[in-house]
Formats: sequence, C-alpha cells, structure tokens
Amino acid sequence: MDDNDSDEDFVFLLQLMLAEQEAEAAFKDELLASAGLVCYGLEEAYQLRVSRRSLRRLYLTRTDLLPNPRTNTPWQALYHSQNDRAFITTMGFDVATFHAILHHGFERLWNETPIPRRDVPASSMPRVVRRSLDAHGALGLILHYLNSTMLDVSLSQIFAIVPTTVSRYIEFTLGILLFTLRRMKDARIQWPVGNEFGENNNLILARHPLLLGAFGSMDGLNLPVQTSQDQEVENATFNGWLQEHFISSVFAFGADGENNETMLSKHSHMI
Repeated sequence: MDDNDSDEDFVFLLQLMLAEQEAEAAFKDELLASAGLVCYGLEEAYQLRVSRRSLRRLYLTRTDLLPNPRTNTPWQALYHSQNDRAFITTMGFDVATFHAILHHGFERLWNETPIPRRDVPASSMPRVVRRSLDAHGALGLILHYLNSTMLDVSLSQIFAIVPTTVSRYIEFTLGILLFTLRRMKDARIQWPVGNEFGENNNLILARHPLLLGAFGSMDGLNLPVQTSQDQEVENATFNGWLQEHFISSVFAFGADGENNETMLSKHSHMI
C-alpha cells in the first residue's frame, strides 16, 4: 500500500468520525428540543387546569383585599367612630357594652390563648403581633357574624382578611366570647335562690292559676318605627313576615318586675 492510499483511508476515517459526531450532536439537539416541548406542554396543561379551577373557585385572595387588616379598613373606620348607632346597627351593642365585653376577659384571652392549628403545638406561645386582627377587631368580627346574616365574603371585605382566616377566627373567638360572657354578672342567667322561687311563683299564680312552678315569664315585643333613610337601618328594622318596620325584642323578667333583662333578636336594635 502506498502513501496515497494511507492518506485516503485516514481522511475517510476522519470524515466518518466527524459525521458520527455531527449525528450524535443533532440527536442530542432533537432530544433537548423534544424535552423542552414536553415541559412546555406540561406547563401549559397545568396553567390551563389552574385557569379552569379558578373559574370554579369563587373566593377572595390577599390581593383582592385592602393591604393591611389593621389600617384603613371599613372596620377600623367603624370602630374609631365610637358611634353608638353604628355599633348597634352592625354588632347589636352600644360602645360601652362592646368595651365592657372586651375588658371583662375577651381581650386577655385573645392575647394569651394560641389559635389552634394542626402544625402548631397547643402549648406554644401566641404570636399576637402576627395576627391579622387585634382583640378589638376579633370581637368586632364575631359580633358582626352573630348579629347579621352576611356571607363570609362580606366579612372578608369589611375586615380585610381572607376567607380561611375569617373561618378560623370565628371558630376561635366563639369559644372566647362564650367563656367571657359566662363570667360577666350582667350577662349571667341565674335561677332563683332561697325563698325567691316560691315568692315569684306566688305572684305568677295570682295572675295565672294554672302556671304552677313558674317563677318568671317571657314575651316578644314588636315596636313599630318609621322607615329610616339610612339603608342599613331600614334593612335591619324591616320585618318580612309582617311587611312593616319594627324593633323586635324578647323580654325576660321575674314576676316581681326586678332584674329585667332584654335579649335583642338577631335583627333588632337597642332602645
């Protein structure tokens, strides 16, 4: 074999190696392109599922609400007004009663009790500064919830907190409010003691001889009122059954007429 044949064989082998390298590089490029298309398709499919799911999930997110639940919210405006009419319209209590509940244990329990969570031990210290609402806001939230039929979405807008937080705070503060009211003398329901039961029953029997064993009575009362120009007051006083505007209350009292207690119905106002 001469030198020319050796050079031709070398060139042929070199071209063959280069062709194999180019084919391998092209294969890798095609493989990367295919992988990229697959990833792009998976991402597009995920975004499509998210979009479709979002259309079915009708709730508010953090970006839909005011930025800070403790500043410049409708609740903050209501609270800082310290207006009895506004407090009674939205929460069923005047300003003095609101603060009485707050200072008779509700605020202390809110600040010292950790909110139950699955990922937090029950013995952990409460992080009050991390909560969306302070004690005043928490009491306002639960009273709004109890005093009206509004949806959680409305509470989210008023207090600038997401629906999951609304639900968690309502469940938590219901127990705190019940614990507080049970220890307030003015909110306590007590049975007659000693001779008081017999004395009250004698008074009842004098008027209603068949009510043996009764020591008090309870009756409903509808007080007609004029139609208010304020839309919230107008809605709160309208009685759909009677088709008129009333302040509806239930009065419970002892037969001697003392220690009268007034329990406002769900859509009534203090007078």
